[in-house]
Amino acid sequence: MTNNQAHILVIDDEKDIRDPLAKYLSKHGFRTTVAADGKEMDQVLATSSVDLVVLDIMMPGEDGLSICQRLQETLQIPVILLTALTEDTDQIVGLELGADDYVNKPFNPRELLARIKSVLRRSQMLPRRTRQSKGLVKFDRWRFDFSCREILGPDDVAIRLSSGEHLLLISLLEHAGITLSRDQLLDLTKGREAQLFDRSIDNQISRLRRKLETDPRNPLIILTQWGGGYVFAAELEWVS
Repeated sequence: MTNNQAHILVIDDEKDIRDPLAKYLSKHGFRTTVAADGKEMDQVLATSSVDLVVLDIMMPGEDGLSICQRLQETLQIPVILLTALTEDTDQIVGLELGADDYVNKPFNPRELLARIKSVLRRSQMLPRRTRQSKGLVKFDRWRFDFSCREILGPDDVAIRLSSGEHLLLISLLEHAGITLSRDQLLDLTKGREAQLFDRSIDNQISRLRRKLETDPRNPLIILTQWGGGYVFAAELEWVS
């Protein structure tokens, strides 16, 4: 996909931000559309195909985090958040809801342009999801609710997952049966923010195996594909 084929939707309630940004992106070869809120976004999406959404978090009415979650539950469009929030926890919430990246306000348009190009490249290279990340799934002796950061065993004892383990498990389940490289797993667990959870996918896999596998040294759920990466191999039963 070349720049002039990519359609960017800019959603921001501040006209003096969204309109100049849309003009800037248009000058750099993108097709751009603007929306002031979620309602206008819905009108655009009803009639147009959008490749990426630039989304402000702090908006009246339906805020950006809610819109982001809604987009990921329906269309799975790549999202870059514009945020004035500086706390790591606030940024992590956006990433866990499905955002691909974020840029702090005030931002440099050149930085945002670079991030848009990066997210578009990654989104084209990543495999399609085999299942939506919602509801309850059973595998091996475990039950996992996508909305909770824990897994339940046959005795209903909950085992807590770290933020990184939670994101990694979701990525593996969404692409069950598909070999994912380390780089793809880093992108699926939100690329440059991976260091907030762990710098090493291999270490995260090892910790997740210790929680899931009967014998972590001889795994049956998360298999290593030598030279390729990892694959979630257990049979899944989707409850809802």
